[in-house]
Amino acid sequence: MKQRSKSDTERIHVIELHGLTLGYGERVLFERADIGFGWGEFTALVGRNGTGKSTLLRTIAGLRKPMNGEITVDGRRLSDMSAREVAEKISFVSTEEVRVTNLRVADAVGLGRAPYTNWMGTLGKQDRAKVQESLELVGMSGFASKAMDTLSDGERQRVMIARALAQDTPIILLDEPTAFLDLPNRYEICLLLRELAHIQGKSIIFSTHDLGIALELCDTIAMIEGERFFYGTAEKLIDSGEIQLLFEGTPLRFDRETNSVRLNK
Repeated sequence: MKQRSKSDTERIHVIELHGLTLGYGERVLFERADIGFGWGEFTALVGRNGTGKSTLLRTIAGLRKPMNGEITVDGRRLSDMSAREVAEKISFVSTEEVRVTNLRVADAVGLGRAPYTNWMGTLGKQDRAKVQESLELVGMSGFASKAMDTLSDGERQRVMIARALAQDTPIILLDEPTAFLDLPNRYEICLLLRELAHIQGKSIIFSTHDLGIALELCDTIAMIEGERFFYGTAEKLIDSGEIQLLFEGTPLRFDRETNSVRLNK
């Protein structure tokens, strides 16, 4: 895949939401969102539970349809793309557990190569090299022959991230990728993802409840609150006071002086 530098792709959008409305049943999560996510950007998707973070990621991944509006990916309407075309553009790491008895780690990561293999799914030399490289990137190369059902939650999450890396797509979506990791490993994974975004020009969007990591490490933040979208750099959301909306109706406030959350007094 052609690498894209941060300088020559700044403000060029790879994913665009055009009047997007999401929900299920009669409930609307948010409506008429118009936002673009750029090449070479590491973006955090934040919001309270039930605001639509996972639903948005699954919709961008082509796994569900919006109530209204459209998504374009690299200038093409997502609804016009075949499943294979989507798989060559977008990889998605969900929160669903993978506990298949006797499925080896290397084979699980190899599933990410499906868009590029023959009809039998046979991995070639280049595919196997990509699997090994992806496992090394997430620190799991020593687990290649282990069974998935013997891993811890954190180890399984790393394998799922490795599968997304093996898919070698320009867009990576991750739903709570650090949920089962301790603090050092959360930073390690997020720093790796940020490096991939910046050096390889990938557009990486991940949902998280870790506001500290979002503010410290991400280029941009997309925030869903009160059926509305807020988007920009950490500085923009802090200076505008929009970040405080996450804590409305709670005994907490965001302290702009220290960039930390405090109890109201």
